[in-house]
Amino acid sequence: MNGEVVSASADPSPPLEWRFSQVFGERSAGEEVNKVDVISAIQFDNSGDHLATGDRGGRVVLFERTDANNFDYLKSLEIEEKINKIRWCQTANGALFLLSTNDKTIKFWKVQDKKIKKICDVNSDLSRTVVNGEVPEANSSSLRLPVIVVHYSQQFCFEHFNILIFLICRLIVTSHESSPVARCRRVYSHAHDYHINSISNNSDGETFISADDLRINLWNLEITNQSFNIVDVKPEKMEDLSEVITSAEFHPTHCNMLAYSSSKGSIRLIDLRQSALSGSKSFFTEIIASVSDMKFAKERRCLLSRDFMTLKLWDINMDSGPVSTFQVHEHLKPKLCDLYENDSIFDKFECCISGNGLQAATGSCSNMFRVFGVSPGSTETASLEASRNPTRRHVPVPSSPFKALSRVVSRESPGVDGNSNALDYATKLLHLAWHPSENSIACAAGNSLYMYYA
Repeated sequence: MNGEVVSASADPSPPLEWRFSQVFGERSAGEEVNKVDVISAIQFDNSGDHLATGDRGGRVVLFERTDANNFDYLKSLEIEEKINKIRWCQTANGALFLLSTNDKTIKFWKVQDKKIKKICDVNSDLSRTVVNGEVPEANSSSLRLPVIVVHYSQQFCFEHFNILIFLICRLIVTSHESSPVARCRRVYSHAHDYHINSISNNSDGETFISADDLRINLWNLEITNQSFNIVDVKPEKMEDLSEVITSAEFHPTHCNMLAYSSSKGSIRLIDLRQSALSGSKSFFTEIIASVSDMKFAKERRCLLSRDFMTLKLWDINMDSGPVSTFQVHEHLKPKLCDLYENDSIFDKFECCISGNGLQAATGSCSNMFRVFGVSPGSTETASLEASRNPTRRHVPVPSSPFKALSRVVSRESPGVDGNSNALDYATKLLHLAWHPSENSIACAAGNSLYMYYA
């Protein structure tokens, strides 16, 4: 790590011990995963009681907490194409609200429990029940007491072919049940010429931003046919294009502040009270690699960013450089040529930070994720696998004597990570989220959702 401390602090917090909590959609060894089932977005709401995931097939699945560590499936929404981002909005009148986006269209959803009455029809006078002109006996097999579920306005009519069955009934409400119902409230479209990579809702509860490769637009949640362009990096001639926008995020508490990152590795902090269209003033200009994700810390004046090689912590009041740098893919330096050839170097790894701002996490290859202590003086670091046994160590794949000899000569092991674990470049953990107030992490490995707590 390098840089200065962000603020005065007591002794660093002790390292967290992570334990497996639960998994959804776990696949067996060797089982193929359909591309449409791969999870592409994941997000906790502000309370931490609800979790949303989106996949490449355009589905958003909601989960609701049932006890201290467990979540249950709540609702699934069908949306066209891959879900790029999900963001929870402020709740109102017991309803949940969220924004989702694919490459071109943003949708605003409302999810609310709808109450249903279970009504039981009970025949109260057998002697007056007539079937085909005859009174059946009490033990007759022809007698059936129908049990039906109806909504409030449903009418009763029982008809079997041409024989009308008259029943003198009393209605008994046996129970009240509720079922979550999702409805798309608004659609925001035709405002982006390029693929949308980010959405972020404002702390004012009224506005949000959407970003594509070249522009960032500001929306009002109530208005679908108009947005304001606040950042535009498109040059007059496209051949002069030197960088693109990779991510954009509102500050969690300051409604006038947002940040966006670029493919050059720069991060720009914007005050909406000032003009932002020029985009010429940069707070952070260290150019190492494309920034794939960034997150504001809620309890500290910090910003977390992730590029392919590192995780960086910034003080938003300092523009000289990051206060801390955490090496994530240092062991991959000898393999950069191979990673470029198979496009893995363009993978967009996300990052997340704990609610108290003391730890941060990000994904890696082989379905691994790393957790770092980011408080001043902390040396906490952990490498975990998205599985039921997150701390297990992998045995490297045996190699031939010739390969082993070549590794001794080169003193490098490009196929093994820093913990001597065999690397699998085909499996990578891109998406993860930290609970807003607890030490719980949800992460996506292919089509599986794993949850851990400490």
